[in-house]
Amino acid sequence: MTLPSSVTEIGEGAFSGCSGLTSLTIPSGVTVIGESAFRGCSGLTSLTIPSGVTEIGRYAFYGCSGLASLTIPPSVTSIGDGTFYNCSGLASLTIPSSVTSIGGGAFYGCSGLTSITIPSGVTSIGDGTFYNCSGLRSLTIPSGVTSISDDAFKGCRGLTSLTIPSGVTSIGVRAFQGCSGLTSLTIPFGVTEIGGGAFSDCRGLTSLTIPSSVTSIGDFSFYNCSGLTSLTIPSSVTSIGNCAFWGCSGLTSLTIPSGVTEIGNFAFEGCSGLTSLTIPSSVILIGGYAFSGCSGLTSLTIPSSVILIDGYAFSGCSGLTSIYVYPENLPELGTDIFNGCDAKNCTVYVPKGTYDAYKSSEFGYFEKIVEFDASGIDKVTTSTNAKEVSRYSVNGQRLSAPAKGLNIVKYSDGSVKKVVVQ
Repeated sequence: MTLPSSVTEIGEGAFSGCSGLTSLTIPSGVTVIGESAFRGCSGLTSLTIPSGVTEIGRYAFYGCSGLASLTIPPSVTSIGDGTFYNCSGLASLTIPSSVTSIGGGAFYGCSGLTSITIPSGVTSIGDGTFYNCSGLRSLTIPSGVTSISDDAFKGCRGLTSLTIPSGVTSIGVRAFQGCSGLTSLTIPFGVTEIGGGAFSDCRGLTSLTIPSSVTSIGDFSFYNCSGLTSLTIPSSVTSIGNCAFWGCSGLTSLTIPSGVTEIGNFAFEGCSGLTSLTIPSSVILIGGYAFSGCSGLTSLTIPSSVILIDGYAFSGCSGLTSIYVYPENLPELGTDIFNGCDAKNCTVYVPKGTYDAYKSSEFGYFEKIVEFDASGIDKVTTSTNAKEVSRYSVNGQRLSAPAKGLNIVKYSDGSVKKVVVQ
């Protein structure tokens, strides 16, 4: 089709649904391409937008699945919502430096794109902008970007590396969900909140650095990141959401920061590789299924601050052989907290004078409950300038080296400390 040279504007929905249209020349005098102008023109294979066009309306090329290449002129300053939505055949695209705004879903489902450079003038990436661009291998996010919106790169499973600019302060919900090709990622200092599901199902991710500016890890943030082997949660974090690290089976050790007061439901469920766990004395609530299926754990310490342990919190922790419980007042307990744990071979240590209370509670699941003196006991071995002189078990037997469980240590300055070795 050839349009006359006198045409200056292509109106809203002008060629919408013309699926048989295979070629089109847009006159050089056109300055505006209206909303949904070529929506559903799936037969179009190539298109040149004239250099005078300043505005491309929303959904202008929505569903033009046959479009393989496209040139956007430098006169264009903004790309509207859904402009190239589901242009799945688009393999080559240049966004000019004049563009400062890219709308939500602008390139949603453009699975043929392999690389893209976002212009330096863009400061925000809208909701679902590159959602399901599964062929995308290379991506450059400019330094001026300060926020990455919800679903921005969701499903970009071909993406293997990514640098998030230092100016970014907000990462939206599901922003990188399903980017299974990513292997490493550094979240810049300045980000204060990681949105729910932001990196869920990033199964290729092996290492992750969370900066000390982050205070909250949202629900499902790293859900099913099964390849993650190394993780440091900074001391600034005070909240860990539901299912935040569900299914992170590659993690072997974990220290929860001392400022965290609540561990969400299912937060670490299925972290079967976890062999070491530190729950800080700031924690008050342990959610349902929080550590369910952490079968690699052998020792567990529940700090004195805990007032609630919800149902199935430690169910399926079949490797546990010792549990040290510090609350002198029995916490509120949900049902089947230890379902699937080894009732015969795991010993529960409870504060002196609390045996009856714990035995008649959910802790009665275990056959062996032993009282111990919880006063003055450090949760982990405490470093000291004085040298260790001798070490004994709770039964008075001299130990040649630290042994799992309660140890009594005498130092060269005459001090004696009770420590729990996990």
